Amino acid sequence: MNKKYERYINYIVNDIKPPYFKNMEDDYGLKQEEYELILSKIFNQPISVQLSFENPLAESNKVFNKNDRPIYYEDSDGDWEKREYDQYGNKIYYENSDGYWHKKEYDTNGKLIYYEDSNGYIMDNR
Repeated sequence: MNKKYERYINYIVNDIKPPYFKNMEDDYGLKQEEYELILSKIFNQPISVQLSFENPLAESNKVFNKNDRPIYYEDSDGDWEKREYDQYGNKIYYENSDGYWHKKEYDTNGKLIYYEDSNGYIMDNR
């Protein structure tokens, strides 16, 4: 990758906000073959992308982590959801385009010990 292109990619990664697929196309004019490069840098991990037009049964564009867990979803209206998982596969973060989010923590046995959400609810059993 040449330096100019690398700077451009890094600029996009630092600048772009969800809905990622819509903005990659509309705001940055990226080609679909560049989506995976951008998204792997945004999520800071190896990812795979499923585009809705590639799968007639899919209603959305999706991003999966290396364990094939969905970490990002975006529909054609620009509504989106983000998820994060811990090393054991527990979902520890969720956020959506409506502004709702929640965080979770688990102990080493997989028991939920902490929960907090954007509505102000907190459960703490640590």
